[in-house]
Amino acid sequence: MTDPASNSVNAAAEPLLLLSPDDDVAVARRPQRAGAELTVAGRKLVVAAPLPAGHKIAVRPVAVGKPVRKYGQIIGFATKDIAPGDHVHGHNLDCGAYERDYAFAAAVPPPPLPTEERFFNGYLRADGRVGTRNYLVLASTVNCSATVCNAIADRFTKDVLKPYPNIDGVIALTHKGGCGMAASGFDRDSLQKTIGGYCKHPNVFDSIVIGLGCEVNQASELIDVQQLVGKGRPQRNFSIQGMGGIQNSIDAGVRQIGEMLAAANDVRRTKQSAKHLVLGTNCGGSDGASGVTANPALGVASDLLVAQGGTSILAETTEIYGAEHLLTRRAVSRAVGEKLIERIRWWESYAAMFGAKIDNNPSHGNKEGGLTTIFEKSLGAVAKAGASALVDVVGYADPVRTPGLVVMDTPGFDPVSVTGIVAGGANVVVFTTGRGSVFGSKPTPTIKISTNTPLYERMTDDMDLDAGTILAGEPVEVVGRRIFELILSVANGETTKSERQGVGDEEFAPWLIGPVL
Repeated sequence: MTDPASNSVNAAAEPLLLLSPDDDVAVARRPQRAGAELTVAGRKLVVAAPLPAGHKIAVRPVAVGKPVRKYGQIIGFATKDIAPGDHVHGHNLDCGAYERDYAFAAAVPPPPLPTEERFFNGYLRADGRVGTRNYLVLASTVNCSATVCNAIADRFTKDVLKPYPNIDGVIALTHKGGCGMAASGFDRDSLQKTIGGYCKHPNVFDSIVIGLGCEVNQASELIDVQQLVGKGRPQRNFSIQGMGGIQNSIDAGVRQIGEMLAAANDVRRTKQSAKHLVLGTNCGGSDGASGVTANPALGVASDLLVAQGGTSILAETTEIYGAEHLLTRRAVSRAVGEKLIERIRWWESYAAMFGAKIDNNPSHGNKEGGLTTIFEKSLGAVAKAGASALVDVVGYADPVRTPGLVVMDTPGFDPVSVTGIVAGGANVVVFTTGRGSVFGSKPTPTIKISTNTPLYERMTDDMDLDAGTILAGEPVEVVGRRIFELILSVANGETTKSERQGVGDEEFAPWLIGPVL
């Protein structure tokens, strides 16, 4: 069975890219006109219709109803007869049901070989975790306290913080939930885990939790449930009603943050092992090159970090769907693999509750970029996980405590997914994009990788690294090592493009799925 993460791109920059000898389609490296005569793997083709870059062309005939393969894996089924040279996309390809062989723990890779230990300068916290940034946080328990949190954070401008060079900023974590929800169950528990994960994140020196006072999501319950005392000091919290109104609350928050500044600025970066890095991986605005360039290169970087004793988080369960069998085979045990399949089945049921199916994904932009089915998108997305053993599967925003490759159950929507990953402890995020996502996050820096060179050149102020060089023949492994070195540099304090653009204050988006009451 071919794993997409193991594919490498032929160094010869031919116009078409065949990823596996078993494939029925090849990928266009660059746009092709109708009538163009091309050769791929010794086969001559005539392009039947204009073919955009990243899109698929048939290299052999496929009869209606038969599977179509890319990466050596099924990406869907032909909805009409397909001839060599035909453009293969939504007009002749769709998802279909088929049984996947999960082969739990049948191909667990051996532990990585010892490598030279790598280091970065980070902030060692009292609980043993290490931060890559040093923020102060204001967290709202409910939407009703969002304005107060923002007003307090707005007081601490760059000019105000200039005397405190070791503080990266004061951020407000606000959201639209916290009340009108069930007093127990997934939504409340998930929101509390998420807020708690941010307040005691290794990239956060200290935090204040601010509520209205009468909401379902009480600050005192959040603190009790999450035991938010991990840094040896009690969690600061207050309510607007208890303070006597908005202005009193703003004044109190400004005063409390002011009391934290000197101590927060006194912390210093010290030499730390790369084993303390927790990498969050995500992809957004994917295209036909994502699974060929940026994602497998990020997989190489992920494996290099795991070899250091670090942790890599693969998320977006809805974009694992159709490729989960590649992960269950390398799960360290059947129990770990079964946890992933249980999440897949939950998502099928969850989508059905709303009359939807998981294969409603890919998005409009994904399809314009050449992706047709969720199977195809997922096979490219899981390449971010490299080839390491799958050591655990955790729930949304759960603390990630096991070194190695871990799957976190999140939706595919980028802000919600990354919010869960950061709450789980990720201190660096790498985000791949083919269409041009401008995502960033605080308090965790986000490195953005373009899947194609035209995107990088068009949005150079937003993209940190170009993986499109792989399409021109640069080996995936070389780009992957470049990503790994960039991860270490960013962990060491180098600012990302999204940080320089000021992105990350609006991306805190806890996952809420229940009724609004």
